[in-house]
Amino acid sequence: MREEKTNKPKPEKLLIGRRELVSFPELDIEEIEAKIDTGAFTSAIHCSDIHEELRPDGSKVICLDLLDPSHPQYNHKKLEFTEYDLREIKSSNGEKQERFVIRTRIKLFEAEIEAEFSLSDRSDMKYPVLLGRKLLKGRFVVDVAKKNLAHKYKIKHKQK
Repeated sequence: MREEKTNKPKPEKLLIGRRELVSFPELDIEEIEAKIDTGAFTSAIHCSDIHEELRPDGSKVICLDLLDPSHPQYNHKKLEFTEYDLREIKSSNGEKQERFVIRTRIKLFEAEIEAEFSLSDRSDMKYPVLLGRKLLKGRFVVDVAKKNLAHKYKIKHKQK
């Protein structure tokens, strides 16, 4: 059977740089620096004290600190998630690691996107957030010569 072609316009992709300031409305984090990594499949966010707990009713939750006390945007909030996965994810050095993965909203430009983030200790990394291909695909085009285009867009549109 032959697929019928439609003339529906494809949504225009936004141009982003190699680094962007992003916000996480559900996590109370505003304008945190994220590295755009087209080599990574899954996005990641820096967390500390990540552990799974069994509740008295038998349900499981993961508990964590978003970021860590040394980060300027650390807000001392202990977060709990009842919906999560445990997946094998390849780290930046090529080793496979089991990591918890959550879904949360991220804001970049005017768009709020629900996306998956693996939870990992990124304290030895320069950027606390990494945006991977799964989040970027179909939405963004990356210009590695630029940075903070979403923030510049926000400032420009506030002045109007």
